Amino acid sequence: MAKSEKKSKAAKPAKGLKSSYPYYLAGRAVAANGDLDVLDKYSGKRATRVAMADAAAVRKAIVAAHKAREAMAQFAPDRRRDVLEHCVRRFGERFEELALALCIEAGKPIKDARGEVTRLIDTFRIAAGEATRDPGTLLELQISPRTRGYRGMVKRVPIGPCSFITPFNFPLNLVAHKVAPAIAAGCPFVLKPAIKTPVGALIIAEILAETDLPEGAFSVLCCSNEDASLLVEDERIKLLSFTGGLIGWDLKARAGKKKVTLELGGNAACIVDADPGASLDHVVERLVFGAYYQSGQSCISVQRIYAHADVYDKLRKKLKAAVGALRMGDPREESTFIGPVVDEQAAQRIQAWIDAALKGGAKRIAGGARQGTMIPATLLENVPRDAELYRKEAFGPVALIEPFDDFDAVIDRVNDSDFGLQAGVFTGRLDHAMRAWDRLDVGGVIVGDVPSFRVDNMPYGGVKDSGQGREGVRYAIEDMSEQRLLVIRDPAEAV
Repeated sequence: MAKSEKKSKAAKPAKGLKSSYPYYLAGRAVAANGDLDVLDKYSGKRATRVAMADAAAVRKAIVAAHKAREAMAQFAPDRRRDVLEHCVRRFGERFEELALALCIEAGKPIKDARGEVTRLIDTFRIAAGEATRDPGTLLELQISPRTRGYRGMVKRVPIGPCSFITPFNFPLNLVAHKVAPAIAAGCPFVLKPAIKTPVGALIIAEILAETDLPEGAFSVLCCSNEDASLLVEDERIKLLSFTGGLIGWDLKARAGKKKVTLELGGNAACIVDADPGASLDHVVERLVFGAYYQSGQSCISVQRIYAHADVYDKLRKKLKAAVGALRMGDPREESTFIGPVVDEQAAQRIQAWIDAALKGGAKRIAGGARQGTMIPATLLENVPRDAELYRKEAFGPVALIEPFDDFDAVIDRVNDSDFGLQAGVFTGRLDHAMRAWDRLDVGGVIVGDVPSFRVDNMPYGGVKDSGQGREGVRYAIEDMSEQRLLVIRDPAEAV
C-alpha cells in the first residue's frame, strides 16, 4: 500500500521527460550526478540525464537487499498485494507519461508504447493476484506401515536477494516481469536497467518508493557493465535473472552457486501451411505485425517465414504490398509504424546483414535504403542458409520468406537453428498443429498466430541458445522461491 494515499487525478497529457532522474538505492532516490545522457532515439539529441551508480553504490544495494531478506519474507502476502495494486493504480494515472518516456528513450512508436504500458499494468495486476495464492501442497506419506501417522506439507519460501539485468527493447515490461514476481514472492532485489533506456525503470522505482516495502527491499541502479559484475558474482545474491544477448551464458558461468534464469533471444520462424486455417489477408496482417512491430526489436519478432508452395506466390504478393505500405517516421506520430532502431551501431549491423544476404543471392521483395537509425521494413527471399540474417537474431525490421512442400521437412528447417524461443504455425489441420507442438524444438508453439504473441501470465522462455527458465508471473515466482517440507508425526497413529 502507499505510504500516504492521495486522491487519484485524471492523467494529463505528458509533454516530455524531466531534465534529470536519480537512481534508487535501498528504496531512496539518490541524485548523485547526471553522468548518463539518455538520447531521444529519433532525433539523436539528449532527452534527459540520469544518475550513474558506481561499484560502491552497487555493493551497498546488495548489502541492503541481504539485510532486507527476512523483512521481505515476513512482509505479509496481503501487504505485497497492496504494494502491487498501488503500482497498478499509479501506472494508470501516469499512463501517458510512461508511454511518452518509451517513445522518446526507446524510439518506440507511440501506439506500441501505449501497448507496453498496458502490459506493464497487466503484469503487476497478475502479480497482485499471485501474491496471496499459496502454491503449497499436502503430501500423503502413509504409503506403508512404516510411515503411518506421518503427514507432509510443502510450502514455497522466498529464495532471498535477487539481481535483475534487463535490455533496452521493452524498458517497462521486461522490468515488470522481474520486479512484480519478486515483490509477490517476497524477495528483495537489485535491478540494473539498460543504460540506453533507463527512464521507465526509474519511474517504476519512483512509484515503488511511495509504498511501505521494507527498507532495502529494492534498488534500481544505472551502472556500467563492469560495476554490475557484483550483481553476477556476489554470493549474497541467490538468483540472477538476465534478459539480453548471448553474453548471458558467460554471466551464468561466473554466477557461482546462485540460481540463474536467462532469456537470450531468438530468430523466430512462422509456418504458413497449404491450408492456413484463416484467410491469407489475416495471415498477412499478423505476419506484418509480428515481423515489424516496434521495428522488429523483439526476441520473438517473426524473422523466418516458411510458406507452402500452394500459397507462396499469393502470400508473397500480399506481403510485398503490405510491407511496402508501412509508414516510417517520427515515433510520436500516431500513424508511424516503423521507428528508429536503438542506435547507429545497430542500424549499421542490420544493414550489413541485409547487404551480405543480397550479395549472396537473396532478392529484395520490399525495403529500401537506410537513413541513419531508420531502416525501412524489409522483406527478402532466397536468403542463403549460411547467411547471418538466416542464422542469427536480426533484431530489426527485416524478415525472410521461402517456400516448402513437406510439413515434416519444414519443421526440420525451423529446428535447424541455434535458437528456440517460440514458433508460429498457421494451419487448418489438427494433425499438423499437434505435430508442430510435438516436434518443434522451442519453448512455445503458437498455432493460428505469429510467434510474437505473448500474454503475461503464460510460461515464456526458450531452449538451446534462447536461454533457460521461464518467465510469466507464476513461473517466475517459482524460480524466486524454494520448496520447504514440513513432516508431522502423530504418535497416536504411529505403529
